[in-house]
Amino acid sequence: MKAGESGVWARTADEAVSFALPVPAGAAARLARGWLLLGVGALLLSGLFSVLIVLARAPGVSERLPWVDLFHTALVVHVDLSVLVWLLAFAGVFWSLHGGDRAVALGRAALALAAAGTLGMAAAPFLGAGRPLMSNYIPVLDDPLFLGALLLFATGCLGQLVRALLFVPPVGAGAGGEGALRFGVNTAAVAGGMAVLAFVWSWILLPDFLEGKERYEQLFWGGGHVLQYVHTQLMLVAWLWLAHAGGLRLPITPRVVLALFAWGLLAVFATPLIYLAYPFGSVPHLRAFTWMMAFGGSLAAAPLGAAVLAGSLGRVRADGGDPVARTALWASVTLFGVGGMLGFAIEGGDVRVPAHYHGSIVGVTLAFMGLAYHLMPRLGLGEPPSGLARWQLGLYATGQLLHVLGLAWSGGYGVPRKTPGAAQGLESLPEIAGMAVMGLGGLLAIAGGMLFVVAAGLALARRP
Repeated sequence: MKAGESGVWARTADEAVSFALPVPAGAAARLARGWLLLGVGALLLSGLFSVLIVLARAPGVSERLPWVDLFHTALVVHVDLSVLVWLLAFAGVFWSLHGGDRAVALGRAALALAAAGTLGMAAAPFLGAGRPLMSNYIPVLDDPLFLGALLLFATGCLGQLVRALLFVPPVGAGAGGEGALRFGVNTAAVAGGMAVLAFVWSWILLPDFLEGKERYEQLFWGGGHVLQYVHTQLMLVAWLWLAHAGGLRLPITPRVVLALFAWGLLAVFATPLIYLAYPFGSVPHLRAFTWMMAFGGSLAAAPLGAAVLAGSLGRVRADGGDPVARTALWASVTLFGVGGMLGFAIEGGDVRVPAHYHGSIVGVTLAFMGLAYHLMPRLGLGEPPSGLARWQLGLYATGQLLHVLGLAWSGGYGVPRKTPGAAQGLESLPEIAGMAVMGLGGLLAIAGGMLFVVAAGLALARRP
């Protein structure tokens, strides 16, 4: 270390440390804008399918709609649009900003394929696709129309991932806050490559005799677990970026952030070892991925979350920062932390399982929503209304927190997951009360999610 350098790295984050990525102009901005609009559009479509889910629970309504098993059909498409497409589309935003103007043709083709696949998945039920299978991580309609659209979307995401892995600048250890975030984006791309390896490996080893839900469960199990590292690493990038946008001074240096991003990626390299060590589809094989995510997923999130909370207790920068960014940051850290803690309370197949992953996924979603608000005017999409944005984030976070806590409470009484209506077997008052809180929270969360689309639409209306 050179003379005088120790003072730079020892001090806490201040105005000299900018945990933010520059937003380029030109082709990179257009690609990032396209992926962001794809994600917002997916949330809009998923909200429409959530209305169908509510209708499917209403007596006398579902029988008059043209679907067999409307509840599960709508649930499959809703989950895939609001989780798979939304989160991977936002990964496309990060990788577009990070990659600059390199391999623009590949980026455009990837975006076009992903958009076509998204529209195909949303349209498939209206074209006769059915046979919903609630497999973990990626539920599907076991129909060529839906599966073809899903494959089209995956191909587009793979193209963007290849671009992220091959055409990004290297990051040095002394690159400051921007370099630390770029390194975090790189680690997410590496995790994405490992997820693709897991999906392909599972497809090669998949027994021919498996059918139905069990077939897709085993196909998506390994890669689905690894894919969560992509979302988590990018959420941590978003946390740091939102903290800077919100005017917070974080007690952490870029060099420590670099180390934490590397530490958070470490567990994904166990992926090939799990495939080599245990028979595919065996209980040890499945459990190994569960424990990899349970313990490895918090390696970087816990210390960075602690740094964010510590920074929140300090004074805001003189310029005041963006209150929308601070709201998104606090909400995201809270929901992700609650979801992570609930993961250790899971026993069996009750509704504590969705309580865990709803908390974690919503933590990621809130970070991405907050960053979307921050990026919209910088990508030429207009300025979202600040007051509406804060209300939306607060409503969505409150609803999801009630939803998660209601599920966790009911799960302690053994209420089964993925079971609608009377089949849940709600008998005691605590079970009914827990699911009532869950339902109230779900309605607030749906309203909050739709408000995000409204806020984004108002930003587009203000576009220069």
